[in-house]
Parts: sequence; structure tokens; C-alpha cells
Amino acid sequence: MTEHIISYPDRTPPTRFTQAELGWEPWLEPLAIDALDDRQRAALQNESFRIASPYFRVLARDPAILDARTRTDKDIFYNTNAGLPRPERELAAVAASRLNGCIFCASVHARFATAHSKRSADVQRLLDDGVSADVGEPWNAIVAASVALTTTPVSFGPRHIERLREAGLDDLAIADVIHGAAFFNWANRLMLSLGQPAAPL
Repeated sequence: MTEHIISYPDRTPPTRFTQAELGWEPWLEPLAIDALDDRQRAALQNESFRIASPYFRVLARDPAILDARTRTDKDIFYNTNAGLPRPERELAAVAASRLNGCIFCASVHARFATAHSKRSADVQRLLDDGVSADVGEPWNAIVAASVALTTTPVSFGPRHIERLREAGLDDLAIADVIHGAAFFNWANRLMLSLGQPAAPL
């Protein structure tokens, strides 16, 4: 099967980090919604927002990997019975995305961080000023740990664990910081290699 490469010569992608909703344009043609088979829809959890997303329909070309990705994503961000509260899980994703330059991912998770924390100004400061922005503890500790993991995993070490503990995080919360940052370090690179952010149509 011949892959169709898509270009957008007349569309300039956004260059500033924002909490506004953005679009995303794939460089490989996504599967058509009506072409999705049962296995692909199951990998998308039959959720309408995933099915509508061109990003997820590109990933649906490999439903086994997409299924694992979807389950991992949902467990990291929605399984909040213990460990890190939801705003701080989103913060770890924002920090990784800001460092990696993934404007689309940063916008999505910045909106979630704001919605769950009501700290829009702090979230925007992180987007505007970068990962060195002062957003107070324990957020600074979470950002620092996420940045270390994102820069290169071996940069993360005992000093980050100690700082997270001093900021009041227990073992499960620290594990959630690691999972959120590590997952988005990978997810950013995948998204950045498959397409570009776009202003909503």
C-alpha cells in the first residue's frame, strides 16, 4: 500500500505555547473514520474524541501498540485512587512537553492542569517562561524531576526523589511523577515526528 504524505505549504503552525485549544495536522494520511475495523476501534476504546482525532487514527494503523498506549495513558492520568492528584500528573506532562517543544501536547495538558488545579497563572507562567519558571513547591519539585527525566533519564536521581519527598510526596506520588513525565517524553517525540500543531479550523 502506498502511503500518502501530506504537506501544508500555506499553513503556518503555531510557534507559541498556549492553553488555547489547537488542531493537529498529520504528515501521514490518517485512516478514515469509516475505515476503522473493530480491532482499531477497540484500541481507541470506542471513544468519540479519540476516533475523531487524526493523530489517533494515524496510530490506529498498529492497533496492538495503540491499545497498549491508550491503556497506559488512561492509567497514568485517570487512575487517581492513590498517589499524585490529577493536577500534578498533568503538570508532569506539561513540563516534559514544554521542554521537548511539543506545543500541541503542552496545550492539552496545560488546560487539564488549569481545570483541575485552578492555577491558570502558574500554568501559563510555565508555558511562557519555560521549565525554570518558579511555580512554588511542590510544583517546582515536580517540574525539576520531570525535566531531569526528559533531558536524559540518568539525570534523574536521589536528589530529585529527596526534593519530592521534602515537598510532601509519598512513594506512590513519586512513581506517578515518573510515569507521567516518562510517558510524555516518549509521546512528545512520537507526535513531533508524525505531524505539526495547527490553529483550529
